[in-house]
Amino acid sequence: MPPPTMAGRKMLRLSLRTWPYMRPMLPHLLVLLAFAFSGALGGMLTWFVGTDLFTNKVLLGQKLQPLQAVVLLLPEEYVVKNAGLSDTSEFSDEQGKSESQDISSEGKPLSLAGAKGKGKGMGKGEAQDLGDYKPELTDEQRRSVRNRLLMWSVIGGSFLTAVFSVFWYYTTWIWQSINQNLRVAMVERAESLSLRYHDSARVGDAIFRVYQDSAMIINLLQSGIVAPFWALFGIVMGLAIVAAFDPWFSLMVIVVAVPIVWLIVAATPRIRRRALANREANSDLTSRTQEVFAAIKVVKANRAEARVFDRFADDSTKALDAAYYLRLDVVILTAIVTFLGGSLFLLSEYIMVAWIRVERETFLGAAFAFIIGFTIWNFGALQIARGRVEELVWGARGMVGIWMRVQDLFVALERAFYLLDLEPEVIEPEHPTPFPKQIDSVTWRDVTFGYKADQQVLSDISLTAQPGTVTAIVGATGSGKSTLMSLLLRIYDPDSGVVAVNDVNLKDMATDDIRANVSIALQKNVLFNDTVTNNIAFGSAITDQSAIEAAAKISQADGFITEMAKGYQTELGERGGKLSAGQRQRLSIARAVVRDTAILILDEPTASLDARTEQEVLRNLAEWGRDRVIFLITHRLSTIRQADQIALIEDGRVAETGTHDELMGKDARYAAFVNAEATGVPS
Repeated sequence: MPPPTMAGRKMLRLSLRTWPYMRPMLPHLLVLLAFAFSGALGGMLTWFVGTDLFTNKVLLGQKLQPLQAVVLLLPEEYVVKNAGLSDTSEFSDEQGKSESQDISSEGKPLSLAGAKGKGKGMGKGEAQDLGDYKPELTDEQRRSVRNRLLMWSVIGGSFLTAVFSVFWYYTTWIWQSINQNLRVAMVERAESLSLRYHDSARVGDAIFRVYQDSAMIINLLQSGIVAPFWALFGIVMGLAIVAAFDPWFSLMVIVVAVPIVWLIVAATPRIRRRALANREANSDLTSRTQEVFAAIKVVKANRAEARVFDRFADDSTKALDAAYYLRLDVVILTAIVTFLGGSLFLLSEYIMVAWIRVERETFLGAAFAFIIGFTIWNFGALQIARGRVEELVWGARGMVGIWMRVQDLFVALERAFYLLDLEPEVIEPEHPTPFPKQIDSVTWRDVTFGYKADQQVLSDISLTAQPGTVTAIVGATGSGKSTLMSLLLRIYDPDSGVVAVNDVNLKDMATDDIRANVSIALQKNVLFNDTVTNNIAFGSAITDQSAIEAAAKISQADGFITEMAKGYQTELGERGGKLSAGQRQRLSIARAVVRDTAILILDEPTASLDARTEQEVLRNLAEWGRDRVIFLITHRLSTIRQADQIALIEDGRVAETGTHDELMGKDARYAAFVNAEATGVPS
């Protein structure tokens, strides 16, 4: 499988497309960035000063730099004289505090090897033993520095703990708000797509795209923007700091970086392939899970648990393997980079220790002697430089992980934006015509429609219905009856022809306006884990309990509802599982009736009802719909006979129209259909 194309331009384009979802949080992002940047600089300075104070001042007893004494609130006798200036005076073993001390005891911190003599008795490169060195600070003064350092550490640590706790919650809220913006946009787009898309797409795939792929917008911020920024910032600062100690270190880092960069470039296509396979496998697993639980009754009824489990286990294994191989490639690459970086770290450690022994001068140490005492290579300089080299190694390792995650997140973002890129087939008019307040006619004129271009479901359909009438749409299974009604709801638009209300094309009306005036009781009765009242009122603005109960009475649902323990406040359970098929169907009819729309569509409304209940429901609907247009999609002859108009659909065309008696008198296609339904023999 070829790797997904993900050139830099494409990655930039995907990144820019996330901006509309980040823009509402821009003020918070700027606050976050300012806080993080100032915190990083402050933390770095605090670390340098703290390391110098502990290693050179507390352990070795050297005097403080001026700014250090100010921060620790210590008097002037703790401060080194002429910090950062050259000094040619001799070092005195007897008077550790005398003003004749040389630069090693005044301006230059001492190394672990001790002070370096510059008088007549000591040649260049000769180090005197540490035991001959007397600290410049007394034991009492060193304890004071230690105690002040501990005090500030406790105060600073407590303050930072509180600040970063708030900062963590604040950051999480920002990330999740951005993710929420994208998720909402994806669901909104999915809802706007016609059923032509949903009929061919797996529900689980859409769920995975919305729930998992959309979350990558957070990773884009964290792994694609923030983490690389801080990693590069750390690498640049690390290079600058080690270069300030000695430029040779920067050159060593650059030499090691060349093979690391080559490895990353060579491995990137493979990682992209693995990332795409991983997401597709997990999408399939999500789809399989959704399908299993949605059809759990069918599975149990057909004793298909073992077969379904085998399929699920197979998809789960594929998902596990895809995730494993993706992470294995990342681990191998990371291990190689870590080995190269570790070799650099060991080599640099050896060189630094050698320089401490000869007290080599640092490259730019004297320029910052008023803050830190690293004018020569000493224990404090080793700690700082080693830490920076270690950070460079871990920074390179981290950049590998970031780059690999970036490949995965851009694959995921492309999958997320795929859903957003799908154009709705039902396009809203720029200046919609209001839905008529008074219905005069509902018309299909020469309507042709197919779910696929080469498979027509409806061909040249023409039909008109008047208010105050019931029109029965009949025909064999798959003839196009439900599709015809879907066009009236503008769930689809016809490929050609016009669906009109009062001779106004539905394409000129807003879909929300159409669906607010057309209600439907579906053949598949979808109920929710909620109360009876909320299930009947679903999709409408009705909150009046009396209107809900009146609709239930029309659908003959009031009787069994009032017999429930909590009546209309009874929880129905998942998908209305506590109800029989007939009870669910009556609630579905009540849901359509309560909306009180001018047009009502009933798709097989009485298929699960007994004959007596069916007649009562139809009688109530006829009374309720005196000034409305009602369409019935049905096979039941008892229902068909009561219709004011019957339209027989055959092979996607209106074969005959008329009343039951008129069509039976023709002894043609309708009569054959009725006889076939009555005898159970195909027409």
